[in-house]
Amino acid sequence: MVTAAISPSVATVSTKDSRLSAQVPRVVSVDVLRGLVMVIMALDHVRDFMSYPGFPPEDMAHTNGPLFFTRFVTHYCAPVFAFLAGTGAFLATNRGKSLPQLSRFFLTRGLWLVILELTIIDFAWGFVPWVHAGVIWGLGWSMVAMALIVRLPVRWIAALGLGMIATHNLLDRINPASLGKLSWLWIFLHTPGRIPVNAHFHFSVRYVLIPWVAVMATGFAFGSLLLRPDRRKWILTLGISATILFFVLRGLNSYGNGIAGLSFGYPRSAGPWRVQPTLPLTVVSFFNTLKYPPSLDYLLMTLGPSLILLGLFDKTTAKRGLSRMLVVFGRVPLFYYVLHLYLIHILAILVALAFHQPMLHGSVIADFATKPAGYGHGLPLIYAMWILAVAILYLPCLWFMEFRSRHRDWTWLSYL
Repeated sequence: MVTAAISPSVATVSTKDSRLSAQVPRVVSVDVLRGLVMVIMALDHVRDFMSYPGFPPEDMAHTNGPLFFTRFVTHYCAPVFAFLAGTGAFLATNRGKSLPQLSRFFLTRGLWLVILELTIIDFAWGFVPWVHAGVIWGLGWSMVAMALIVRLPVRWIAALGLGMIATHNLLDRINPASLGKLSWLWIFLHTPGRIPVNAHFHFSVRYVLIPWVAVMATGFAFGSLLLRPDRRKWILTLGISATILFFVLRGLNSYGNGIAGLSFGYPRSAGPWRVQPTLPLTVVSFFNTLKYPPSLDYLLMTLGPSLILLGLFDKTTAKRGLSRMLVVFGRVPLFYYVLHLYLIHILAILVALAFHQPMLHGSVIADFATKPAGYGHGLPLIYAMWILAVAILYLPCLWFMEFRSRHRDWTWLSYL
């Protein structure tokens, strides 16, 4: 039996099935933040499709400030995606979902996302049959795990999520090869890599289960704070504390950022930061934290400032202007995600034709060899095409958001 009282103007309701029960208004700031990171995400994917520097932006031997910053700002997308997926699920219990219903939704939604990743989404990257375990794969399997985790008390879920975020880097030194035939399992759980299927095909896994489940579980527990009348104080306190902790741990250069080395066939120099020949490169080295798997430093660096933004966005109504645009994107995340990949890929083809460049063939993220010599554009064009893509996406997303609001009784729409 749970009793929830949100404010004097909201009636107290008791129920045996729902973790929360009193009806509260939708938290618009969550939609605004989600929409913001989705807009930023499109920048990263435009860069994936339309640039060809020949090296990853994180490669300290070749990168530069503008290129690294273009990649750095998009680091916030995946952690906020996973965190707010958990938060949104918690808030759904306040809108009438019982725990068994929420568990079932997590399970079915997660499996559905895995299917989408291996079919419609992976095809969008290359317009050829190809499979890759990307961000939607990671979110999907995290939701499957959450189908069990949500049955725990919220305090336990918070302890589990925060504990996994803080300690999972202790597992970094476990080499999948040391597990023999079970190496694929460790690649799935913690250490990104390629799982050989046959002599000609490897299944690439970037988004591993343990740290991303931790982020989603923490986000789920965080949802309880959004029901407090003093939630803004709590959100800002947590965000500022996580950000300060990032600077402390990163400055100490000891624990929290994984192990530098090879990842997906090209060098990643993320590891302890070092003083570089120039101040900009030293700053790049400091903020060059490991995403695959997401290290403690990486998650503090991204989730801390994101929570600060969420606190600053609190109380916004998003009735007009940029915030209204962000709410539209934030309320149809999966629709936006699938649509933006196909749109950006088509724009890349049109731009290549306009500049008389060779065409891409196969996945643009499998490895750099898939991009032919003479292909690619500089950052000014990348930013221009990013703005164009986001502008084109607005009206379809607005239509779908309004369509969903008119058909709330069509439960299957929740899977889109």
